[in-house]
Amino acid sequence: MKRNPDVIVASTDAITQAVRAAANATPIVWIGGDPVQAGFATSLARPGGNITGVTVNAGDEIWGKRLQILKEAVPSASKIGFLTTQTASPSAAAEQLLQEASRRLQVSLINMRVENSTLPEIQRVFTGIMHDPPDAIIVQSIGDLIARRQLIVELVEKSRLPTMYPWRDYVEAGGLMTYAADFAELFRRMADDVHQILNGAKPGDIPIYQPTKFELVVNLKAANAIGFTIPPSLLARADEVIE
Repeated sequence: MKRNPDVIVASTDAITQAVRAAANATPIVWIGGDPVQAGFATSLARPGGNITGVTVNAGDEIWGKRLQILKEAVPSASKIGFLTTQTASPSAAAEQLLQEASRRLQVSLINMRVENSTLPEIQRVFTGIMHDPPDAIIVQSIGDLIARRQLIVELVEKSRLPTMYPWRDYVEAGGLMTYAADFAELFRRMADDVHQILNGAKPGDIPIYQPTKFELVVNLKAANAIGFTIPPSLLARADEVIE
């Protein structure tokens, strides 16, 4: 790094890996997935290296909550498709909680696994379910899918299936609803980390922040596009309604 910055702000694990390789010991404030799994930190409480920041990983429990909200939106649902990829590797705890939630809510999860995130493969999976479609869909949070969010939203609209998305980006692209971390809060935490480092704190001593505030965002235009009526009780609980 020729300019010798005092601190670098980086988003996503891949970019952070590249920045760390080029920046040597320069402090980095990062936002991404699992910092321990990525090798950025020894723990959330004490990262121990030159990287701190925030993780968008809200914990395994969020999957049960998303499924519960989707069931509230579609009370008659008995089959819910789970759109994921071959490379996705949710923790055993997350899978167990999702299965427990499906049993509690009396719904069965239908695997909608794509071999890769190419356009033909995602189209193939949606075409394949139409002979016996689920009542609704829940989408995995993996980055391979968010990169194809516009395509996924369009295919969902054609299938006319109510869908719960893992990130706000999908709803802004025309998706129905999301329950996810409040990114405004996360960015404020990143700014606070930068402030601490510029005032002499070591990134390895600053705990990595995990989301505690979540938003339910509903897109009424998307609901109208698929001929779906969101229950008034759920609509009243939404943190934001896009019209």
